[in-house]
Amino acid sequence: MTTSEKQSASAISPAAKMAAQLVLPTKNIIGGRSVDSASGQTFATLNPATGEELAQIARGDSEDVDRAVTSARAAFNGPWHHMAPADRKRLMFRFVSLIEANATELATLETLEGGKPITDTADIDVAESINVLRWHAEAADKLNDELTPAGPGVVSMVVREPVGVVGCVLPWNFPLMMAAWKLGPLLATGNTCVLKPAEQTSMTTIRLAELAVEAGIPDGVVNVVAGFGGEAGEALGRHGDIDAVAFTGSTDTGRRFLHYSADSNLKRVMLECGGKNPFVVMADADNLDVIADHLATSIYWNGGQNCSSNSRLIVHRSVKDELLGLLVEKSRDWVVGDPLDPETKIGAMISSEHLAKVLGSIAQAHEDGAACVLGGNQILSETGGYFVEPTVFDNVDPGSSLATHEVFGPVLSVMDFDHPEDAIRIANDTDYGLAASVFTSDLRTAHLAARSINAGTITVNTYGEGDASTPFGGFGLSGFGGRDKSLHAHEQYTELKTIWIDLS
Repeated sequence: MTTSEKQSASAISPAAKMAAQLVLPTKNIIGGRSVDSASGQTFATLNPATGEELAQIARGDSEDVDRAVTSARAAFNGPWHHMAPADRKRLMFRFVSLIEANATELATLETLEGGKPITDTADIDVAESINVLRWHAEAADKLNDELTPAGPGVVSMVVREPVGVVGCVLPWNFPLMMAAWKLGPLLATGNTCVLKPAEQTSMTTIRLAELAVEAGIPDGVVNVVAGFGGEAGEALGRHGDIDAVAFTGSTDTGRRFLHYSADSNLKRVMLECGGKNPFVVMADADNLDVIADHLATSIYWNGGQNCSSNSRLIVHRSVKDELLGLLVEKSRDWVVGDPLDPETKIGAMISSEHLAKVLGSIAQAHEDGAACVLGGNQILSETGGYFVEPTVFDNVDPGSSLATHEVFGPVLSVMDFDHPEDAIRIANDTDYGLAASVFTSDLRTAHLAARSINAGTITVNTYGEGDASTPFGGFGLSGFGGRDKSLHAHEQYTELKTIWIDLS
């Protein structure tokens, strides 16, 4: 099918029809109401697949943040904090039901503003958001407090209390899902929040807050202030009445939130930042064809704009050529094109600035002497969108920029090794530590490698991030202070209080 034929098919796809009918959510949500920014200013949100403006979004700043925090504090001191966990669970389930009922709209909004393939947003982003919110809602009335063995004459209790008002700063690559990862545990434990979406992708977060209000979650529990990092984001980080900040994004921005906390009220900060994750293939790994499928998914899913993407292939020299041949063949199936077309598997880079960054990394790899065995070019420039074809570099120096810096695009660096110890050394030769994958048919090698690689999530003979029951977060420059997902996520949104009662 030619590009023009695909575009024609896309024009009549269900997602394209939905996109033409949508009323785009553009206003902040404060105290349960859709409101303009205090200044009246707006900013443009663009479609990365065309470069065209989608809408003007209310541009929040410190005044809007202050209003949202005041609303969140009133809601925290009011019904939500004091509500029985079972009642919170009931409202959260109603919230999830509304997300399910509006799933196609949410998927289309995410595709329009994020440039992601509609099959990804529908089958992964929205589906995972529903699943994780339901999972945390179910846990709301199953988190027990403790009695300690203090002896006769004393009742010693350790109880959990919500931390208070939480600022959630979201990334542009998975805006809906990351909102759900944070909303699930913070709502289940009785907190209120102010969400600050990335300026590139505000609309699904706004719509999510609208649905929370419609579900009957009390006004002010979920607030959204859209805007830029230096205005709304910094205001959240420095606000004296924010009790905690949960951040997902770049390591450089994560550092800023630590400074904001130190300069204000020492609020708790949870960081999930970047990654430069290894995909290690041992000589004894079974079924290279299946491994090539996992590898392609890892590096091409969401156009490589994924912090857990395995962007470093570390492969035994004896199987490298065969695996690369299989990867190149499978890369043909990763169609780059219109994100509204269900045949598309790789959409657009998020912005012209990010496109330039990815292309700059490719140019630097050429200068550093790496061998480009696939791709390496911008494509579909006639659409006005920001598209890069699947790209693979072999013979990458482990100390080069491509091997050490997060590209955040569909660009794979390949390095080989002779001994398993060398593979582990190369895998750990990074300041990041978010995720890793190891492929081997030897159980001992699998255990030793999983224990030896410094990362928060290790998958063996598969690529992935676990499920709702497993914590997600990293070591080193990949962040610290807490985890998304699992019951462990509830801990970061609660304070432990000791109550010691003398009965004598």
